[in-house]
Amino acid sequence: MLHNTQLLPLIPERLRRERYVHEPLDTRFRAAARLLQSLWRERRNLAPGHYVDRSGSRRRVGSMLSISDAQSGANFMHSDIFGQVRCDLAYREPGALIDQERMFGNLLSSMPLAFNLLVPLKKDKALARRVFAKLAPNVAKRVAHLQFEHSPGRGDPTFTADGTAFDAFVSSIGPDGRKTFIAIEVKYSEGMTEPEPRLRPRYDELSRVSGLYAEPDSDALRRNPLQQFWRQHMLAQAMVDCGLYDSGVFMLIAPRQNRDVQRAARRYESCLATADDKVSFVTVELESAIEAVRAAGAADHAEALHERYCNFGPVHELVRQACLATPRRKRPSRAGPRPVTRPRTPPRIAARVGR
Repeated sequence: MLHNTQLLPLIPERLRRERYVHEPLDTRFRAAARLLQSLWRERRNLAPGHYVDRSGSRRRVGSMLSISDAQSGANFMHSDIFGQVRCDLAYREPGALIDQERMFGNLLSSMPLAFNLLVPLKKDKALARRVFAKLAPNVAKRVAHLQFEHSPGRGDPTFTADGTAFDAFVSSIGPDGRKTFIAIEVKYSEGMTEPEPRLRPRYDELSRVSGLYAEPDSDALRRNPLQQFWRQHMLAQAMVDCGLYDSGVFMLIAPRQNRDVQRAARRYESCLATADDKVSFVTVELESAIEAVRAAGAADHAEALHERYCNFGPVHELVRQACLATPRRKRPSRAGPRPVTRPRTPPRIAARVGR
C-alpha cells in the first residue's frame, strides 16, 4: 500500500503516547519531527530525557536526551562538532542568549541543527565557499569567518537597540572584492508563534529608513509570524547602512515540509519593496542546503544530516503499521456479568402490598 511521502501524516495519539512524544499543542510538522527525533535517538541507544513542569511533575519525553547523554554531546553529529560547540560557548559574544539546556538536551531545537549543519563549514573554508556558492551565488567568493549567535551590537541604537541576533553569520569577500555577509536564521520545528518582543521606537524608525518595505508601518510586520524576520532583516540592512559591510544577504533555512515557516516566508516576501541595492531575503529549504553540502564534497556528513532531520520514512512506516493493525478487542470478564439483585421489600411495606 503506497502512501504520500510528500505529505506528513497525522500521528495517531496511541502511537505518540507509546513513543513518549505526545504533545497536544504540536503542529502537524512538529509532531512528525518529534517522533523522527525520538526514533533517531532510539537507533543510537540513547536514553530519553524528562520534562519537569512547574509543579515538579516529571514525565518522559522521547525527543529529549537524558542528562548524561546531553552532557556527552549526543545531540551533535560527531565529536568534532561537539568540541567546536564548547569553544563557541566559551567565546560567545557578551549578551548572547543561548539556552544550553535546550541546545544540549532537546533534539528538536533548531540551534543544534545550526551547529550540526554549519560547523564543518566553519572548520573548512573551502567547503563553505562551495556550499554558499550554490545557496547564495555571487555573494561569497571567499569565506573569511563563520560564527554563531551573532549581533554587531546588542542594545546599540545604531542597529535595533535590542538583543536581536542571527543564528549564524558568514563574513565574506564578494567577487568584486567588496565586504559581504550572509546572515542566517535556521528553523526546524518552529510554528512561528514564539513570544513577541516589546515594540521599540527604533523598530519604527528603521522600518521607514531601511527602504526594505512597501508599507513600512504595516502592523503585520510587527506581529507573528513575521516580526522576527522583520527585526533581523532590518538589523542586516543597518549593518550595510552604517558601513560595516558593502552588501549582504539575509538567509532563512527551514525544512520544506514545515508549512508554517514556509508560509510565513512567502508572506514576508510579499511585504518587501523592489530594490536591487538592499540586503536581499533568501529562503533555502533545509533539504537543498543539505544537498549543497553533498555536492560540495561532504557526502557522508550530508547523508547523516538527511537521516536525522529530513528522512521521514521511518515515521511513515510506523504510522502505516499503526493504521493497518487490527484493533484490540476488550475481553469479557471470566466471571461473567454480575446477577441483578432486587432489593428486599421491608416487612411493613410488604404487609401493605399484601392487603
